[in-house]
Formats: sequence, structure tokens, C-alpha cells
Amino acid sequence: MCSIVVRRGLCHGQHSFLPSASRCLSSAESFTVDNKLNFVHGESVQGRGDGVALLEPATGRRITELRYSTSDDISSAVESSAKAYRSWSQLSGTERGRYLIVLGLAVRQHREEIARLEVRDTGKVISEALVDIDSSADCLEYYGGLAASIAGQHVQLPGGNFAYTRREPLGVVGGIGAWNFPFQTCSWKIAPALAAGNTVVYKPSPLAPLSAHFLARLACEAGCPPGMLNVVQGCAAAGTSLVTHGDVAKVSFTGSCPTGSQIMQNCGKQIKPVTLELGGKSPLVIFDDASLENAVNGALLANYLTQGEVCSNGTRVYVQRSVCEQFLSACKQRVEAMRLGDPLLADTHMGAMISAPHAEKVMGFIRRAVAEGGTVVCGGDIHRPTEDYLKGGHYIQPTIFKNVNDDMEVVREEVFGPVMCVIPFDEEDEVITLANRTRYGLAAGVYTKDIQRGHRVVAKIQAGSCFLNTYNMYPVEVPFGGFKQSGIGRENGTDSLSQYTQVKSVFVEMGDTPSPGF
Repeated sequence: MCSIVVRRGLCHGQHSFLPSASRCLSSAESFTVDNKLNFVHGESVQGRGDGVALLEPATGRRITELRYSTSDDISSAVESSAKAYRSWSQLSGTERGRYLIVLGLAVRQHREEIARLEVRDTGKVISEALVDIDSSADCLEYYGGLAASIAGQHVQLPGGNFAYTRREPLGVVGGIGAWNFPFQTCSWKIAPALAAGNTVVYKPSPLAPLSAHFLARLACEAGCPPGMLNVVQGCAAAGTSLVTHGDVAKVSFTGSCPTGSQIMQNCGKQIKPVTLELGGKSPLVIFDDASLENAVNGALLANYLTQGEVCSNGTRVYVQRSVCEQFLSACKQRVEAMRLGDPLLADTHMGAMISAPHAEKVMGFIRRAVAEGGTVVCGGDIHRPTEDYLKGGHYIQPTIFKNVNDDMEVVREEVFGPVMCVIPFDEEDEVITLANRTRYGLAAGVYTKDIQRGHRVVAKIQAGSCFLNTYNMYPVEVPFGGFKQSGIGRENGTDSLSQYTQVKSVFVEMGDTPSPGF
């Protein structure tokens, strides 16, 4: 019988993992953390590889030195998780689920702390970070509830014989996360894997490494067994060591298409299952009968959350020609009223880009779009905060383009920044063709009051997540994943559990074994 203890100090806020500066209400105060950011077998340890400065996106200030993991560090973490797997996989689903539910409760009790850490790590605004943490707690509790439901089947065969199936865990799962939703991505990967009886070694992005370490420490404080969840830091070399390790049974990756393709090749060499949640260039279709206010709200949700650094964003906004100018005018008014700046302030609408190189990459897309003939409706430049403490950060004005088309780079390629492209269309069949003219297929949105047309268009769009009169809503109960080059497999919902288990068939003969006749 397992026992779960949530330590009193943790649950009642009598101590914190975070330095006091993380609990401030502004980015003006400095923020640093210890550089022991690997978490292996219940202990925070320092990676033994090269060190790089981890910079705060909003201010450009140094948070800590991030030490990368060596291949030996990766092996130690996998060995720890393999050891934990032997006992964790033998617990009942109810017992495993209880751990996840308690961990979800601990996340809720540290909600604001974790959200502020996420802001420091990513540059996103605090209002969005709080939603991310709530979603993560939902995920842990959801799979905690589902863990006991994982079961096989009984099949009656002729002559009183029968067969049954067992749904068994895979072993040690390697998870690799992205920098735009680091805490949420970690939760989405570990919760179904752990519920199914696997253990996890998780590598966050080196650009946003802090909150995954926090979650692993929180799991330990919540009474979860050592090695159940280990966290290792590092860049591509560490990821490759994790993916190719012989004792890692499955890999789940969120990130870019080129990296996903390389991971898939590495897994293919070992015939290792993989889940990939990759990039997107999603269409948002607005018909002339749609509520203008709702359509504008949807377009803002589809383009400017997390500074536009969202894989599912609907950045190709197709608007029926008769309402296109009206839509552009309304969007421009709303976008120009957005407040950019300190992401820890509650009234800030958009924060900082993740890094200087990424900000320059996004600005490159904007400059080339102008050179190709695109018209900037608003934005289109770097935002320079007036506060001295933010001047080392990386901010880009929310941008709207018109006079662009599907042959232009800014419409074809994933910008991963606050850049909306508005393109007029005339007929339904035309816009369906335009929406599907992409190698991606992660998401899509449709705004119309004609419910028959809405369902008809959604059925024809090639995308894994489609939104009708809303956008970028991802409840944990619903599967998420892409078509085409946007990925393989699904996260969230009951579908995810099947990707962290394997089916064993058992055949039972109730009589004598029949003679083979020779």
C-alpha cells in the first residue's frame, strides 16, 4: 500500500523553493536562482557539461549559469528512472492516480509562485502564465482520475476458450519540451506517462529550464518516489543522448519540425515509438456573417498570446472580402491599444520575446515581408520600453499585414512572433483551398453564424484541432496534435494514454492442446 505525504510547510506556504525576488510584483527587482537545475533521484544536482548564461527575456539580466548535462548525466537519470519503474509500474492505477492528484493540488497551492517563475523564464505576461499553471494542475488531476481506468479486454473464443489483453506501460519515457509553455508542456507529457505506469526523464528547453525543475522538486516534496520524474538540462547534444539511450522506451517531443524530423530518424533506428507536436501555420477563416466583435477577439487570441510564440496560432487570417476592411479597422484599433512592457504587471497585454536571436529572426520576417510588397497596417517594429530596467529585454510591436498572399514567405512559414497576415477571399471553396495550401496541419479556426457551413468547412480543413467561433482553447480532456508535418500522435484526452502503453494478448486454452497431426 502506498503512502502519500504532502509536507505541511509546502502545502501551507511556510517555505518556498524560490528566492524571495521571484515573489515580487515587478521585473524591476533582480532575480537569480541556484544553478543546480538537474533533478535526479530526489536531489537537485548540477550538470557536468558546459555552462551558459541564462538570461531573463524581459530585462536581459542574468538569472544563473545553466550547466548542460553530459551523456553520463543523462545515463544516471535514465538509470534512476529505470530503477523507479520496477516499483512504480507495479502500483495499481488507483495508487498512481493518487500521487498525480496530490501533485496537482500542490501545483494549485503554489500557483502564483510558479506563474511568476514562468514569467521570468519566458517573458510571457503573468495573466497568461496563471492560466498555464491552472491548465497544468488540471492535467495532473485529470490523468490522476483516469489512471485506475486503464484496462484490457476479455474476448470469448470457441469451445470455452478465451483471450484477454493487458495494457502495460512501456518503461522509461524521454520527454523533451519547448520554451513557450515550459510548465504546461512538461505536465502534458509526464501526467499520462506516469498514469500509465511509466517513469519519465524530462529535458526542458535550455531557454526556459526553470519550471520543469520546480515541478520535479514539487513532486518529491509531495511524496512521489525518487526517480519517478527526473529532469536533465541541456541543448541538442543532451537531447540526442536522451533520445538514443537504449533504456529509453519512448520519446515525446514538442518543438520545431527540423528537430522533430531528426528525433524521428533517431527513434527509427531503434524502432522506438515517438510522439511529435511540431510547428504550424494555421488558417483562421472569417465569413461575412460572423460577429465582428467575436471574430476580432478570435484573431487576437490566435496571434498575440505569448507574444505570438504559439505553434497553433492562426496567423493566416482569411476574411471574406465584403467585411475585410471593417475587420482590419477594428483589429488595428484593438492592437494599437495593447500595452507592452513588464510581463509581471497585471495590466500588461504582451511581454518580451524569448531571446535576442529569436526577436531578430521575427524582425527578419517582417522586413522581408515589406520588401516583398506587404503593407504594415500597424506595428512592424521593435518596441522600446521607457523603463530603464526593461531596456535589455526583447520586445516587438504586435503587427498586422495586408496586401500579402500565399506565395510570400511571411504567409508560408512559421514566424513564431506577433505577426498577423490578413488576406481577403470571396467564396467558400476558394478559402478551403487556401487554408489547406500548407505543409502544416496543427490547427484552424472558422467564424460564422451559419452552423451548417461551419461544420462543413471544418470537415474539409486538414488540421488536428479546429475551432468554431473561438480559438486557442485547449482543455486537457480533448486530444491535441497535428496533421501532415505538424506532428504524430496526440497529447491530452484519453487518446494520449494509448500512446504510453502497449497491448499484450494472452490466449487461454481450457481443454487439451490440439494435435498438430504429425
